[in-house]
Amino acid sequence: MKSIRHCPAVLIAAPASGQGKTTVTSALARLHRNQGRKVRVFKCGPDFLDPMILERASGAPVYQLDMWMVGEQESRRLLWEAAGEADLILIEGVMGLFDGTPSSADLARHFGVPVLGVIDGTAMAQTFGALALGLAKYQPDLPFAGVLANRVGTLRHAQLLEGSLTEGLRWYGALSRETGIELPSRHLGLVQASELNDLDLRLDAAAESLASSCDVALPPPVEFAAPEIIVAEPLLVGVRIAVARDEAFAFTYGASLDLLRAMGAELLFFSPIRDADLPEADSLYLPGGYPELHHVVLSQNASMLDAIRAHHAAGKPLLAECGGMLYLLDSLTDVEGTRAELVGLLAGDAVMQKRLAALALQAVELPEGSLRGHTYHHSLTSTELEPIARGLSPNGGRGAEAVYREGRMTASYVHFYFPSNPSAVAALFAPDREAAIASKSNRRTAAPTVENVLPEEMRSTVGAGLLAKRP
Repeated sequence: MKSIRHCPAVLIAAPASGQGKTTVTSALARLHRNQGRKVRVFKCGPDFLDPMILERASGAPVYQLDMWMVGEQESRRLLWEAAGEADLILIEGVMGLFDGTPSSADLARHFGVPVLGVIDGTAMAQTFGALALGLAKYQPDLPFAGVLANRVGTLRHAQLLEGSLTEGLRWYGALSRETGIELPSRHLGLVQASELNDLDLRLDAAAESLASSCDVALPPPVEFAAPEIIVAEPLLVGVRIAVARDEAFAFTYGASLDLLRAMGAELLFFSPIRDADLPEADSLYLPGGYPELHHVVLSQNASMLDAIRAHHAAGKPLLAECGGMLYLLDSLTDVEGTRAELVGLLAGDAVMQKRLAALALQAVELPEGSLRGHTYHHSLTSTELEPIARGLSPNGGRGAEAVYREGRMTASYVHFYFPSNPSAVAALFAPDREAAIASKSNRRTAAPTVENVLPEEMRSTVGAGLLAKRP
């Protein structure tokens, strides 16, 4: 029987978005890693960009946690496994601490992880203490570790902020507002880690800045209960899946790729930008990313475009999500008006917008089964194709994304979280789709339902707080 595990842990949260949670979480991860500790970091809610930075900071894979898309049991398993190998667990929250239902505070409370409040100290002195006290006391049953000041000016400024704390709130230090520490962003959030040549320098500078204002003692240990383990069935044994991975296509969940491997698939990574042909594969996965930043170069790689068309013509499975779907359209036009012709397997065109076009969690009922995920994009697509399904937002919000299908090709703006229904994912990628669907009867191991993991008062608006990072 699996036993309870103990590991120091905190959930890093803030009064609002834009306070610098990722910078602070990265600084903490790098600080403790540089002390020789093994650090595991998680991210609340569906987000691809923050985990890229956090992986570089910690030197370990970063997975998502939430009570709907990932599910309570899977989140519990991920934390319990991390507690067995780590000296410290850090969880970066989403939006403001109490924003959404369920919120970062709900996750912290559910798993007993104390909150480390991050407050932007710019142009602030003693009022810092009032905000800190509000975060700590607003929900009396919320475990609270202490506070950390971000974007602090001088040493005297940090001392004023620390001196404003009352009622025994612990001071976790201050992070300077030096320009060499802040992480740059673009329209979907932070810039990808692979694009920052000086990222490690920034992370080390942030760690050193933090270390100069506080001790490096670990927070108190947290108790993590053993989960129910569900073993993945070998539904994709021998199936080779080509997975696009480069600057244009990088938005994949680590848990989704882990699941494909656990079901027996072999993953073959390739670059639609640089490679001339697809790997020899049975199936193709085109995840989201930033094709709009590379659409001209993508359009010039004619041999790759032909290879993807040939893959589809051969009746092989193809799943395209968000940016991957844009790649399959007739054309993509960026915000500057530059148009590029792309694969052309989906009749339609997309145009990038300067404003957010959609943001919502999604549940989609496909012929293969129900899958959960999220949508977050700045493009609008025009097509006369009829969707086979539309997403449903669990919080009643907008964003009922269409799912298109042509033969074995499935395309949508939705980023699917594969562990939400392994058998459905296996059917999408299996060369013999009908046999895969027939064999999946009564095999669904989807994440627990909303009714199973949330109290009554939280069900009507579930998901509002577990959204992708806003710019």
